[in-house]
Amino acid sequence: MSGVQSTTGDVDVDLGQLFASLLRDWVRLVVVAVVVTALAFVFASMATRYYKAETRLLIETRESVFTRPDGNTETDRSNLDEEGVTSQVELVGSTDILKQVAKKLDLASRPEFDPAAKMSTLSRLLVLVGLKSDPNELPPEERVLKAFRENLNVYRVEKSRVIVIQFSSQDPKLAADVPNAIADVYMEFQRGAKLESNTEATDWLKPEIADLTKRVKDAESKVAAFRAESDLLVGQNNSVLSTQQLSELSSELSRVRANRSAAEANAQGVRQALKQGGSIDAMPEVLSSGLIQRLRERQVQLRNDIAELSTTLLPNHPRIKALNSQLADLNAQIRSQAEKVLTGLVNEASTASLREQQLVADLNTLKVESARASEQEVELRALEREAAAQRALLESYLTRYREATSRQDRNYLPVDARVFSRANVPSEPYFPKVVPIVGAAFVGSLLLMAIVTLLQELFSGRAMRPAAGSRVVPVAQVAMPARRAASLPDEALPQAWHSEEEPVEALAHHDLGEVPAYANDQAEPVAATAGHVGIGIEFAAEKLITSGAARAIFVSPEGDEAAATAVLVAREVADVGLRVLLLDLTASGAASRPMLDGGRYPGITNLLAAEAQFTDVIRADHYSDCDVMPIGTADPARAMRAADRLPIIMQSLTTAYDLVVVECGPADADEIHRLVGDGTEVLVSFLEHDEQVADAAAGLRAGGYEDVILVTPIGHDLPTTPQPTRSAA
Repeated sequence: MSGVQSTTGDVDVDLGQLFASLLRDWVRLVVVAVVVTALAFVFASMATRYYKAETRLLIETRESVFTRPDGNTETDRSNLDEEGVTSQVELVGSTDILKQVAKKLDLASRPEFDPAAKMSTLSRLLVLVGLKSDPNELPPEERVLKAFRENLNVYRVEKSRVIVIQFSSQDPKLAADVPNAIADVYMEFQRGAKLESNTEATDWLKPEIADLTKRVKDAESKVAAFRAESDLLVGQNNSVLSTQQLSELSSELSRVRANRSAAEANAQGVRQALKQGGSIDAMPEVLSSGLIQRLRERQVQLRNDIAELSTTLLPNHPRIKALNSQLADLNAQIRSQAEKVLTGLVNEASTASLREQQLVADLNTLKVESARASEQEVELRALEREAAAQRALLESYLTRYREATSRQDRNYLPVDARVFSRANVPSEPYFPKVVPIVGAAFVGSLLLMAIVTLLQELFSGRAMRPAAGSRVVPVAQVAMPARRAASLPDEALPQAWHSEEEPVEALAHHDLGEVPAYANDQAEPVAATAGHVGIGIEFAAEKLITSGAARAIFVSPEGDEAAATAVLVAREVADVGLRVLLLDLTASGAASRPMLDGGRYPGITNLLAAEAQFTDVIRADHYSDCDVMPIGTADPARAMRAADRLPIIMQSLTTAYDLVVVECGPADADEIHRLVGDGTEVLVSFLEHDEQVADAAAGLRAGGYEDVILVTPIGHDLPTTPQPTRSAA
């Protein structure tokens, strides 16, 4: 409707009021905390003691370069990586190892590991009613293993190769024996696995070695037979004889050709010297002749003699002539001898040429033989490779077989793990820890009760206050309007409203402080009646339902009798099936007394004064499905000090109900301002049309509520306050 201002937002939490509830309820908080702490102490004192011990394993390679035949310790590196250590953790906690430990320590005879051994009466009762599984349904071995695993914890220390075996038990000695036994069984299990692997290796290698020995022998025999058949005899440097001969013959041919070339060159030089009459003394071949050297010596001697005699004798002297004659003979002999040397050189060159021709013929023959040998050598090398591969495999198998048999004979099979910390018998239980349990119970219960108290205070609305900067207008619906209170007898007022500190007249005009002002939601207006004609109860209820109104604010200028209109409309809407609550804000409780058989009950004033909660002040109409919140019995002055919480209460009620009907009595536009909100309809109830009703409607329209609806209960029996027929709920 136009002119309606929302008052359901702009609220803050009053922290002072919120935490003041802790001081008000401190006795309850302390009592609950002490009770819970006492229960925790009893539980910790009576609980079964559990002891815990642990054994630590280190996964590492136990081999060394001195114990491995090949001197290599990298073979088992795969067991040392993260996946390998995690696999060992799973192996330590495997069923096979746990079964061996359980049998070794006879855990089946202990009631701790067999829940079916000594079942309490409560446990048997739970089994009978089906709330607990019957342990006898499982075989005894599975029951033991199940209890075993519940107390066992095997894990790997992060970023290490350390495995921790933890076990808890009621018996401290058993708590230490179990992890030590698990470690021992694990070591034996690993050693047995290596022994089994070693035995399987020797059993497999033995026939393989025998078969390989035969195959190697056959392969080498094929190589020798093929070499003999192909005439591929091996010479020096592991090469075929024909190839080696070809190489040697090639070298000899090169040497012969060199000698021939040298002989021909020397003969040509001597021939040129003799032909041209030149000196042959510089020829190395001539000088190398012994006869020529002696003739040259004799020639030198004769020339010396001639030179000596020429000093005393004339050239025609017989002696000098004789010497000259001998010298000429020597020159002829030297030349003749040089020609013989030339002949020898020619013969030597000719012989070398013949040798060269023979070597070339032999070389061509060996080339053909070498080509044939090379072709056959390809197949020979294939046979040799096969024989070498078989031989290498045989040697490898022999090495591994000797290693396996030596380890088996010496019983040396080191496990790739060692126990570096064995469990000791614990002296103190790890559960229960009395002091931490009792302390946690006290702190936790105290904190939980504090949270519950704060939530109760918050949800009740007592800890809410309007936001800073909100606008406020006074309302007199909480207290009785001054002009109406002055005209009523004292017995019509609730007893709590008679206060010596503040009279009723002052109470009606009490400044209630600021309340939030909200924007108009511009709900679709319901057309006001023309002139001064009002609508009936049914039409009013229909308009409220069809318009989807959340709040219906009734103003009754004629007083308590006209307040019955709000009751009739609320009951009419409730009969349709909607959830409806009537909030009585009249000074005398005229709207709620007919619905509750006239009793005095806690109501809105008690809620505002923080003397009650919503569940304490909302009651059911004795004659319909409508709920009602009476005016209450609290001190009005105290209630008005908390009147700024009224918009919050209205918002809570509109959230819980489809329609909230508020009977305000004779109020004006300013006095109902804080009651309006989204989906609010303002209605004026009257019994007889007079100037007072017209002025009230005009005043509401002038105050911003343009679509005021006039409602009259004419044609209906007005509800009255009957004699109580049953006690108030």
